[in-house]
Amino acid sequence: LLSWANRIREHFKGNKIHLCSIVNAKAGSCSENCSFCAQSSFYQTGSPKYGFVDPEPVTEAADEANKNGVTAVGLVAAWKGLNEGPMLDEVCDRISELAASGKTRADASLGIIKNQRVADRLKAAGLECYGHNLESSRRFFPQHCTTHTFDDRLETIGYLKKAGINICSGGIIGMGETVDDRLKMLVELAQLDPQPDSVPINALVAVEGTPLAGRKFVDTIEFVRTIAVARILMPKAMVRLSAGRANMTDETQALCYLAGANSIFLGEKLLTTGNPDIEEDMNLMKRLGLHPMHPDEARRIHRGELAPSAAKAAEWPSVAEFAAANAAARSLQLAQAKAAQADQGFKAAQAREAAAARAVEPVKFKAADLNAKGGEIGVEDLLANIFGKFCIGK
Repeated sequence: LLSWANRIREHFKGNKIHLCSIVNAKAGSCSENCSFCAQSSFYQTGSPKYGFVDPEPVTEAADEANKNGVTAVGLVAAWKGLNEGPMLDEVCDRISELAASGKTRADASLGIIKNQRVADRLKAAGLECYGHNLESSRRFFPQHCTTHTFDDRLETIGYLKKAGINICSGGIIGMGETVDDRLKMLVELAQLDPQPDSVPINALVAVEGTPLAGRKFVDTIEFVRTIAVARILMPKAMVRLSAGRANMTDETQALCYLAGANSIFLGEKLLTTGNPDIEEDMNLMKRLGLHPMHPDEARRIHRGELAPSAAKAAEWPSVAEFAAANAAARSLQLAQAKAAQADQGFKAAQAREAAAARAVEPVKFKAADLNAKGGEIGVEDLLANIFGKFCIGK
Protein backbone atom coordinates (compact mmCIF):
# COMPACT_ATOMS: atom_id res chain seq x y z
CA LEU A 1 0.00 0.00 0.00
CA LEU A 2 2.71 2.47 0.99
CA SER A 3 4.70 1.85 -2.16
CA TRP A 4 1.76 2.59 -4.49
CA ALA A 5 0.42 5.45 -2.35
CA ASN A 6 3.82 7.16 -2.36
CA ARG A 7 4.15 6.83 -6.14
CA ILE A 8 0.67 8.35 -6.57
CA ARG A 9 1.52 11.21 -4.19
CA GLU A 10 4.73 11.97 -6.08
CA HIS A 11 2.92 11.89 -9.43
CA PHE A 12 0.01 14.15 -8.46
CA LYS A 13 1.48 16.29 -5.67
CA GLY A 14 5.27 16.15 -5.85
CA ASN A 15 7.08 16.85 -2.57
CA LYS A 16 5.05 19.90 -1.54
CA ILE A 17 2.86 20.21 1.57
CA HIS A 18 -0.26 22.36 1.84
CA LEU A 19 -0.30 24.38 5.09
CA CYS A 20 -3.53 25.73 6.58
CA SER A 21 -4.86 26.93 9.91
CA ILE A 22 -8.21 27.30 11.66
CA VAL A 23 -9.85 29.91 13.88
CA ASN A 24 -12.25 28.72 16.60
CA ALA A 25 -14.90 31.29 15.65
CA LYS A 26 -17.49 30.11 18.20
CA ALA A 27 -16.47 27.79 21.04
CA GLY A 28 -18.31 25.32 23.25
CA SER A 29 -21.97 24.69 24.19
CA CYS A 30 -22.68 22.76 20.98
CA SER A 31 -26.12 21.13 20.90
CA GLU A 32 -24.82 17.92 19.28
CA ASN A 33 -23.74 14.83 21.23
CA CYS A 34 -20.75 13.69 19.13
CA SER A 35 -18.96 11.42 21.59
CA PHE A 36 -15.46 12.50 20.51
CA CYS A 37 -16.04 16.26 20.87
CA ALA A 38 -14.88 18.37 23.83
CA GLN A 39 -17.21 21.21 22.76
CA SER A 40 -20.48 19.29 23.12
CA SER A 41 -22.86 20.66 25.77
CA PHE A 42 -23.60 17.04 26.75
CA TYR A 43 -20.19 16.61 28.43
CA GLN A 44 -18.17 18.38 31.12
CA THR A 45 -14.70 18.87 29.60
CA GLY A 46 -13.65 22.34 30.73
CA SER A 47 -13.50 23.46 27.08
CA PRO A 48 -13.67 27.26 26.52
CA LYS A 49 -17.06 28.78 25.69
CA TYR A 50 -17.66 32.04 23.82
CA GLY A 51 -19.91 33.48 21.12
CA PHE A 52 -19.20 34.20 17.47
CA VAL A 53 -16.04 36.26 16.94
CA ASP A 54 -15.92 39.97 16.12
CA PRO A 55 -14.31 41.21 12.87
CA GLU A 56 -10.95 42.14 14.44
CA PRO A 57 -9.74 38.59 15.26
CA VAL A 58 -10.61 37.43 11.74
CA THR A 59 -8.66 40.30 10.20
CA GLU A 60 -5.71 39.56 12.49
CA ALA A 61 -5.82 35.88 11.52
CA ALA A 62 -5.68 36.82 7.83
CA ASP A 63 -2.72 39.16 8.46
CA GLU A 64 -0.78 36.50 10.34
CA ALA A 65 -1.60 33.84 7.78
CA ASN A 66 -0.28 36.06 5.02
CA LYS A 67 2.95 36.72 6.93
CA ASN A 68 3.61 33.09 7.72
CA GLY A 69 2.88 31.25 4.49
CA VAL A 70 -0.42 29.83 5.77
CA THR A 71 -2.64 30.62 2.84
CA ALA A 72 -5.95 29.12 3.97
CA VAL A 73 -7.78 30.13 7.16
CA GLY A 74 -10.94 28.29 8.22
CA LEU A 75 -13.61 29.69 10.53
CA VAL A 76 -14.93 26.85 12.70
CA ALA A 77 -18.06 27.13 14.85
CA ALA A 78 -19.31 24.75 17.58
CA TRP A 79 -23.04 24.53 16.85
CA LYS A 80 -25.41 22.22 14.98
CA GLY A 81 -25.47 24.28 11.80
CA LEU A 82 -26.56 27.38 9.92
CA ASN A 83 -30.07 28.54 9.05
CA GLU A 84 -31.26 31.69 7.33
CA GLY A 85 -31.35 34.66 9.67
CA PRO A 86 -29.15 37.17 11.55
CA MET A 87 -26.42 34.65 12.37
CA LEU A 88 -26.03 33.71 8.71
CA ASP A 89 -25.72 37.44 7.93
CA GLU A 90 -22.96 37.79 10.53
CA VAL A 91 -21.12 34.68 9.30
CA CYS A 92 -21.25 35.95 5.72
CA ASP A 93 -19.86 39.29 6.89
CA ARG A 94 -16.83 37.56 8.47
CA ILE A 95 -16.27 35.44 5.35
CA SER A 96 -16.51 38.49 3.09
CA GLU A 97 -13.98 40.33 5.24
CA LEU A 98 -11.61 37.38 5.08
CA ALA A 99 -11.98 37.00 1.31
CA ALA A 100 -11.77 40.76 0.62
CA SER A 101 -8.47 41.02 2.52
CA GLY A 102 -6.80 39.20 -0.37
CA LYS A 103 -4.38 37.69 2.13
CA THR A 104 -5.80 34.22 2.53
CA ARG A 105 -8.38 31.85 1.12
CA ALA A 106 -11.67 31.93 3.06
CA ASP A 107 -12.62 28.50 4.40
CA ALA A 108 -15.21 27.51 7.02
CA SER A 109 -16.68 24.60 8.95
CA LEU A 110 -20.11 25.63 10.24
CA GLY A 111 -22.07 22.41 10.67
CA ILE A 112 -25.27 21.14 9.06
CA ILE A 113 -26.89 23.09 6.20
CA LYS A 114 -30.54 22.31 5.51
CA ASN A 115 -31.26 24.22 2.29
CA GLN A 116 -29.61 25.43 -0.91
CA ARG A 117 -30.16 29.12 -0.14
CA VAL A 118 -27.74 29.01 2.81
CA ALA A 119 -25.02 27.37 0.70
CA ASP A 120 -25.56 29.92 -2.08
CA ARG A 121 -25.23 32.80 0.42
CA LEU A 122 -21.91 31.40 1.68
CA LYS A 123 -20.61 31.11 -1.88
CA ALA A 124 -21.70 34.68 -2.68
CA ALA A 125 -19.87 35.89 0.45
CA GLY A 126 -16.61 34.48 -0.91
CA LEU A 127 -16.37 31.07 0.75
CA GLU A 128 -14.07 28.75 -1.21
CA CYS A 129 -13.88 25.56 0.84
CA TYR A 130 -16.18 24.04 3.49
CA GLY A 131 -15.05 21.48 6.06
CA HIS A 132 -17.64 18.83 6.82
CA ASN A 133 -16.34 15.42 7.85
CA LEU A 134 -18.36 12.23 7.45
CA GLU A 135 -16.45 11.11 10.60
CA SER A 136 -17.06 7.37 10.07
CA SER A 137 -19.08 4.84 8.08
CA ARG A 138 -22.86 4.90 7.74
CA ARG A 139 -23.05 1.77 9.95
CA PHE A 140 -20.89 3.15 12.76
CA PHE A 141 -22.13 6.74 12.74
CA PRO A 142 -25.02 6.21 15.25
CA GLN A 143 -22.47 4.78 17.71
CA HIS A 144 -20.89 8.23 18.17
CA CYS A 145 -23.72 10.66 17.30
CA THR A 146 -27.52 10.50 17.61
CA THR A 147 -28.50 14.19 17.36
CA HIS A 148 -28.10 14.20 13.58
CA THR A 149 -27.57 11.53 10.94
CA PHE A 150 -25.04 10.39 8.37
CA ASP A 151 -27.49 11.44 5.65
CA ASP A 152 -27.70 14.95 7.16
CA ARG A 153 -23.98 15.28 6.54
CA LEU A 154 -24.17 13.95 2.99
CA GLU A 155 -27.09 16.29 2.27
CA THR A 156 -25.01 19.26 3.49
CA ILE A 157 -22.16 18.28 1.18
CA GLY A 158 -24.64 18.07 -1.71
CA TYR A 159 -25.88 21.64 -1.15
CA LEU A 160 -22.31 22.95 -0.93
CA LYS A 161 -21.18 21.17 -4.10
CA LYS A 162 -24.20 22.53 -6.00
CA ALA A 163 -23.21 26.03 -4.85
CA GLY A 164 -19.73 25.52 -6.30
CA ILE A 165 -17.90 25.33 -2.95
CA ASN A 166 -14.92 22.98 -2.59
CA ILE A 167 -15.32 20.21 -0.03
CA CYS A 168 -12.97 19.20 2.78
CA SER A 169 -14.26 15.94 4.24
CA GLY A 170 -12.67 13.01 6.03
CA GLY A 171 -13.03 11.19 9.32
CA ILE A 172 -11.69 10.05 12.67
CA ILE A 173 -9.78 6.83 13.24
CA GLY A 174 -9.70 5.09 16.63
CA MET A 175 -13.26 5.53 17.97
CA GLY A 176 -13.92 1.79 18.13
CA GLU A 177 -14.84 1.33 14.47
CA THR A 178 -13.74 -1.72 12.46
CA VAL A 179 -11.31 -1.70 9.54
CA ASP A 180 -14.35 -2.31 7.32
CA ASP A 181 -15.96 0.87 8.70
CA ARG A 182 -12.85 2.86 7.77
CA LEU A 183 -12.84 1.47 4.25
CA LYS A 184 -16.56 2.14 3.76
CA MET A 185 -16.08 5.75 4.90
CA LEU A 186 -13.25 6.22 2.38
CA VAL A 187 -15.28 4.61 -0.42
CA GLU A 188 -18.23 6.92 0.41
CA LEU A 189 -15.89 9.93 0.08
CA ALA A 190 -14.31 8.61 -3.11
CA GLN A 191 -17.75 8.20 -4.71
CA LEU A 192 -18.56 11.90 -4.32
CA ASP A 193 -18.54 13.66 -7.69
CA PRO A 194 -16.29 15.53 -7.78
CA GLN A 195 -14.14 13.96 -5.10
CA PRO A 196 -13.31 16.12 -2.06
CA ASP A 197 -10.70 18.81 -2.50
CA SER A 198 -9.19 17.82 0.87
CA VAL A 199 -9.48 14.67 2.97
CA PRO A 200 -8.47 15.14 6.63
CA ILE A 201 -7.63 11.90 8.44
CA ASN A 202 -7.78 12.41 12.21
CA ALA A 203 -6.48 10.13 14.95
CA LEU A 204 -8.86 10.27 17.92
CA VAL A 205 -7.60 12.38 20.81
CA ALA A 206 -9.58 10.96 23.74
CA VAL A 207 -10.64 14.02 25.77
CA GLU A 208 -11.38 13.64 29.48
CA GLY A 209 -15.10 14.09 30.13
CA THR A 210 -16.26 12.69 26.77
CA PRO A 211 -17.65 9.14 26.39
CA LEU A 212 -14.44 8.16 24.54
CA ALA A 213 -12.13 9.30 27.35
CA GLY A 214 -9.46 6.73 28.12
CA ARG A 215 -9.58 5.05 24.72
CA LYS A 216 -6.18 3.87 23.57
CA PHE A 217 -4.51 5.86 20.77
CA VAL A 218 -4.90 4.22 17.36
CA ASP A 219 -2.24 1.75 16.23
CA THR A 220 0.39 3.45 14.07
CA ILE A 221 0.40 0.89 11.25
CA GLU A 222 -3.42 0.86 11.04
CA PHE A 223 -3.45 4.66 10.84
CA VAL A 224 -0.78 4.76 8.12
CA ARG A 225 -2.67 2.14 6.10
CA THR A 226 -5.77 4.33 6.24
CA ILE A 227 -3.79 7.30 4.91
CA ALA A 228 -2.46 5.12 2.07
CA VAL A 229 -5.93 3.89 1.04
CA ALA A 230 -7.24 7.47 1.08
CA ARG A 231 -4.44 8.53 -1.28
CA ILE A 232 -5.02 5.60 -3.66
CA LEU A 233 -8.80 6.15 -3.78
CA MET A 234 -8.54 9.95 -4.10
CA PRO A 235 -5.26 10.56 -5.95
CA LYS A 236 -5.75 14.30 -6.60
CA ALA A 237 -7.07 15.27 -3.16
CA MET A 238 -5.03 16.91 -0.44
CA VAL A 239 -4.86 14.13 2.15
CA ARG A 240 -4.48 16.03 5.40
CA LEU A 241 -2.70 14.67 8.45
CA SER A 242 -4.92 16.26 11.09
CA ALA A 243 -5.77 15.76 14.79
CA GLY A 244 -3.55 13.47 16.84
CA ARG A 245 -0.18 14.58 15.45
CA ALA A 246 0.90 15.76 18.91
CA ASN A 247 0.78 12.09 19.98
CA MET A 248 2.84 10.88 17.01
CA THR A 249 6.59 10.48 16.75
CA ASP A 250 8.54 12.01 13.87
CA GLU A 251 8.87 8.52 12.43
CA THR A 252 5.09 7.97 12.45
CA GLN A 253 4.50 11.31 10.71
CA ALA A 254 7.22 10.48 8.17
CA LEU A 255 5.40 7.21 7.38
CA CYS A 256 2.17 9.18 6.91
CA TYR A 257 3.84 11.47 4.37
CA LEU A 258 5.27 8.43 2.58
CA ALA A 259 1.77 6.90 2.64
CA GLY A 260 0.38 9.88 0.73
CA ALA A 261 -0.36 12.71 3.19
CA ASN A 262 0.46 16.10 1.70
CA SER A 263 -1.25 18.61 3.99
CA ILE A 264 -1.23 19.60 7.68
CA PHE A 265 -2.78 22.13 10.03
CA LEU A 266 -0.24 24.51 11.52
CA GLY A 267 -0.56 25.98 15.01
CA GLU A 268 -0.15 24.61 18.50
CA LYS A 269 -3.87 23.92 18.97
CA LEU A 270 -6.63 22.41 16.82
CA LEU A 271 -9.77 23.93 18.37
CA THR A 272 -9.41 22.13 21.74
CA THR A 273 -6.64 19.54 21.30
CA GLY A 274 -2.88 19.95 21.06
CA ASN A 275 -0.84 20.17 17.86
CA PRO A 276 2.94 20.00 17.30
CA ASP A 277 5.02 23.14 17.70
CA ILE A 278 5.47 24.95 14.37
CA GLU A 279 9.26 24.76 14.65
CA GLU A 280 9.05 20.99 15.04
CA ASP A 281 6.85 20.82 11.92
CA MET A 282 9.24 22.94 9.87
CA ASN A 283 12.28 20.94 10.97
CA LEU A 284 10.63 17.62 10.17
CA MET A 285 9.51 18.73 6.70
CA LYS A 286 12.98 20.04 5.92
CA ARG A 287 14.56 16.77 7.07
CA LEU A 288 12.19 14.88 4.77
CA GLY A 289 12.84 17.16 1.78
CA LEU A 290 9.28 18.53 1.73
CA HIS A 291 8.27 22.13 0.94
CA PRO A 292 5.18 24.33 1.56
CA MET A 293 2.67 24.55 -1.31
CA HIS A 294 0.46 27.51 -2.18
CA PRO A 295 -3.20 26.36 -2.21
CA ASP A 296 -3.92 28.13 -5.51
CA GLU A 297 -1.29 26.00 -7.21
CA ALA A 298 -2.58 22.93 -5.37
CA ARG A 299 -6.00 23.51 -6.93
CA ARG A 300 -4.53 24.04 -10.38
CA ILE A 301 -2.78 20.67 -9.98
CA HIS A 302 -6.09 19.16 -8.80
CA ARG A 303 -7.84 20.43 -11.96
CA GLY A 304 -5.01 19.22 -14.22
CA GLU A 305 -3.98 22.76 -15.17
CA LEU A 306 -0.49 22.51 -13.69
CA ALA A 307 2.07 19.70 -13.46
CA PRO A 308 3.32 19.08 -9.89
CA SER A 309 6.90 19.54 -11.06
CA ALA A 310 6.01 23.05 -12.33
CA ALA A 311 4.50 24.20 -9.04
CA LYS A 312 6.55 26.68 -7.08
CA ALA A 313 7.26 26.09 -3.42
CA ALA A 314 5.79 28.72 -1.08
CA GLU A 315 7.97 30.51 1.46
CA TRP A 316 8.63 28.84 4.79
CA PRO A 317 6.55 30.36 7.61
CA SER A 318 8.31 32.55 10.18
CA VAL A 319 8.45 30.55 13.42
CA ALA A 320 8.75 33.64 15.63
CA GLU A 321 5.85 35.50 14.00
CA PHE A 322 3.63 32.42 13.99
CA ALA A 323 4.33 31.86 17.71
CA ALA A 324 3.39 35.50 18.38
CA ALA A 325 0.16 35.03 16.44
CA ASN A 326 -0.67 31.94 18.50
CA ALA A 327 -0.02 33.87 21.71
CA ALA A 328 -2.34 36.67 20.54
CA ALA A 329 -5.02 34.13 19.61
CA ARG A 330 -4.76 32.48 23.04
CA SER A 331 -5.11 35.86 24.77
CA LEU A 332 -8.18 36.65 22.68
CA GLN A 333 -9.82 33.31 23.40
CA LEU A 334 -9.09 33.66 27.13
CA ALA A 335 -10.63 37.15 27.15
CA GLN A 336 -13.69 35.87 25.29
CA ALA A 337 -14.06 32.95 27.71
CA LYS A 338 -13.79 35.26 30.74
CA ALA A 339 -16.33 37.67 29.25
CA ALA A 340 -18.72 34.77 28.61
CA GLN A 341 -18.29 33.51 32.20
CA ALA A 342 -18.88 37.01 33.59
CA ASP A 343 -22.03 37.33 31.50
CA GLN A 344 -23.26 33.94 32.71
CA GLY A 345 -22.53 34.96 36.32
CA PHE A 346 -24.46 38.21 35.89
CA LYS A 347 -27.46 36.38 34.42
CA ALA A 348 -27.35 33.82 37.26
CA ALA A 349 -27.34 36.62 39.84
CA GLN A 350 -30.31 38.26 38.12
CA ALA A 351 -32.17 34.93 38.18
CA ARG A 352 -31.47 34.48 41.92
CA GLU A 353 -32.71 38.02 42.68
CA ALA A 354 -35.88 37.43 40.65
CA ALA A 355 -36.51 34.12 42.45
CA ALA A 356 -36.07 35.80 45.84
CA ALA A 357 -38.51 38.53 44.84
CA ARG A 358 -41.06 35.95 43.72
CA ALA A 359 -40.71 34.15 47.06
CA VAL A 360 -41.44 37.28 49.10
CA GLU A 361 -44.35 38.66 47.06
CA PRO A 362 -46.80 35.80 47.79
CA VAL A 363 -46.11 36.15 51.56
CA LYS A 364 -47.12 39.82 51.51
CA PHE A 365 -50.28 38.91 49.59
CA LYS A 366 -51.26 36.13 51.94
CA ALA A 367 -50.63 38.21 55.07
CA ALA A 368 -52.78 41.04 53.73
CA ASP A 369 -55.48 38.56 52.80
CA LEU A 370 -55.55 37.02 56.28
CA ASN A 371 -55.53 40.41 57.99
CA ALA A 372 -58.42 41.56 55.83
CA LYS A 373 -60.39 38.60 57.16
CA GLY A 374 -59.35 39.36 60.73
CA GLY A 375 -57.14 36.27 60.86
CA GLU A 376 -53.59 35.81 62.05
CA ILE A 377 -50.58 34.46 60.07
CA GLY A 378 -48.53 31.89 61.95
CA VAL A 379 -45.03 30.48 61.36
CA GLU A 380 -46.41 27.44 59.52
CA ASP A 381 -48.36 29.64 57.10
CA LEU A 382 -45.34 31.85 56.50
CA LEU A 383 -42.98 28.95 55.73
CA ALA A 384 -45.53 27.17 53.54
CA ASN A 385 -46.06 30.36 51.59
CA ILE A 386 -42.34 30.94 51.00
CA PHE A 387 -41.36 27.39 50.06
CA GLY A 388 -44.58 26.35 48.36
CA LYS A 389 -43.37 28.03 45.17
CA PHE A 390 -40.35 25.75 45.02
CA CYS A 391 -41.72 22.41 46.29
CA ILE A 392 -43.77 19.73 44.56
CA GLY A 393 -46.47 17.89 46.48
CA LYS A 394 -47.13 17.93 50.22
